[in-house]
Amino acid sequence: MSRWADYIARLSSAERVFDLLPSGHDKSDVAEVERLLFMTLASGWLTTFADRDRPDFVPAVNTHLNLVGTNPDFIYGTASIDGDGQYLLTGERGDGLFLQMDIAAGGFAVMDTPGPSLATVDFDDLAPDAQGRFSLLLSQERPASRDGDWVYLDPAARSLSMRQASYDWDRGREARFAIERLDVAHVPRQWSHEEIGRRLATLADYPARLAGMALQFIEGQRRKGLWNSFEHDDWAGRGGVEGQHYYQGLFRLESGMALLLETELPDRVRYWNVQLNDMRWNAIDWVNHQSSLNGGQAVIDDDGKFRAVVALEDPGVANWLDPAGNDEGSIMLRWTGASRGPVPSLTAIPVDEIAKRISAGTARVLSAERQEQLRNRRRSAQMRRRW
Repeated sequence: MSRWADYIARLSSAERVFDLLPSGHDKSDVAEVERLLFMTLASGWLTTFADRDRPDFVPAVNTHLNLVGTNPDFIYGTASIDGDGQYLLTGERGDGLFLQMDIAAGGFAVMDTPGPSLATVDFDDLAPDAQGRFSLLLSQERPASRDGDWVYLDPAARSLSMRQASYDWDRGREARFAIERLDVAHVPRQWSHEEIGRRLATLADYPARLAGMALQFIEGQRRKGLWNSFEHDDWAGRGGVEGQHYYQGLFRLESGMALLLETELPDRVRYWNVQLNDMRWNAIDWVNHQSSLNGGQAVIDDDGKFRAVVALEDPGVANWLDPAGNDEGSIMLRWTGASRGPVPSLTAIPVDEIAKRISAGTARVLSAERQEQLRNRRRSAQMRRRW
């Protein structure tokens, strides 16, 4: 007998997510949450049949599945593992800013539940061979015969999350890597009908779970009153990159107003960016809008500070952060591997006073220059591996 009706009933239970919308919401808000629910379902498919005996890194977030504040400068991969297993990772680090992997006791994959970080692997700490390739063994004990790189695998481990960062999206050589389990024979799996049913039922529950988490995060920011202000969070053990300073908050653009973002820069920083997200915690379309800037894209003022303008219309400054028509949303700035974590500020200013309020040394752009910037941004984003 078909289980289709049960799957549909489970999907329908996601309707409770709409209760998380704030009072005064309109049809557009409802439609955006409906879109979020479908997007979580699409994202969930990539991990529904993850196999811990035959793992594979899949991009559960990317330019189209831009859930939970996806970072535009990262290429993500996630794989499900068994903490009692032995896994070999091989490949090339590439020449991006960094390649890091989080070993966690849970994750956001459909068949996992969230769990704390257990260890972080920085691939710059590994010893590649003469051809520049790495070989990393993950296991509970280091085999006596192993003379290459090895990292302890906690028995509680359930997932690996890979991140590679790049400032120049269309340049350089991206990382290439593969994972295999060594302690079990490689036998192709044929899923039983019971297991297929169990996994599909869990997938049907996934939209309510992930979309609910995203809306609860935004509601938490709202309850804290973080409008046009920031709070500090390191996201330790909750999916963040080790050694990062996160500054997160909400932005609101009143009629005729813009926001001036200002911050000092650390003396030393491995990577940094600022990005805008919508009120569902989706990263705003960074392929077609300059809704994010990183340390390679940003233009620094003569006094050494970073200044950007959040505005609905192009203010004519190089560091425009375009909210793509959203007059409300979330904002995040992060410093990775930094000597310190300067605190950014957001100041509301009239649109017609932007020229007066920004530094005389702030770079400007003309309309034609902006068009070329956006065309180049779109080309560069498409050059990256996203699927």
